[in-house]
Amino acid sequence: MVLGLFVTLFPSNTVVATDVPHHYGFIKSKNGALPSIDNEAFKGILKENGAIFLGDTTKKEIYLTFDNGYENGYTVKVLDILKEKKIPAAFFVTGHYAKDQPELLKRMANEGHIVGNHSWGHPDMSQISNSRVTDELEKLKNQVLETTGQKEMRFMRPPQGIFSKRMLEVSKELGYTNVFWSIAYKDWDTKDQKGSKYAYDHVMKQLHPGAVILLHSVSKDNADALRQIIDDTLKQGYEFKSLDQLTTKNY
Repeated sequence: MVLGLFVTLFPSNTVVATDVPHHYGFIKSKNGALPSIDNEAFKGILKENGAIFLGDTTKKEIYLTFDNGYENGYTVKVLDILKEKKIPAAFFVTGHYAKDQPELLKRMANEGHIVGNHSWGHPDMSQISNSRVTDELEKLKNQVLETTGQKEMRFMRPPQGIFSKRMLEVSKELGYTNVFWSIAYKDWDTKDQKGSKYAYDHVMKQLHPGAVILLHSVSKDNADALRQIIDDTLKQGYEFKSLDQLTTKNY
């Protein structure tokens, strides 16, 4: 990792110093063992700024989250399954998604799901100024408010999982909790879908207490596997909870 400060020149000709960017990563759970953050250098930064990686690992609770950068035709199926199973979820949307899919956005909010902030334009937020970080978050929040009437937006997920200490501090001051994850797999490549069993297996083999699951809504595999994932997770004694019910964060 390169140490020190990075300097970025913005179109306004204002030179902005940004601190070291971190690419979020974690050691996956195996055989029910808890996952862990694989970089001690940024573990403290996440904790200091109240970011979510794990819930209460003493309880069999699960937090289901989706990233919605654009619509690929599968979100209706996802919402139908969540409604049928009475499962809460969080959908982190971009500006493109919010403008392009107002009816799906309304449905998410109306059916009790959290609509979270994934930024307006999906930039590397560690490399933009404080004012632009604010603009990215506020513009998305205002679009969601205009579309759904949702006045409060408390949760965000930085694009690509890239963050910095400064970015976390700025977003925290704006009232956001950054949400990372403890279960994920490579599901975002629409040209590399491997079938519902592949999605099911990769989620289920990582199950652990207090898990925050990240899935991408563009994945056909995820949509096809979701019902079985939910059913078999419940059979193991887990409870799906909403992010706003998460009170204990373990690192």
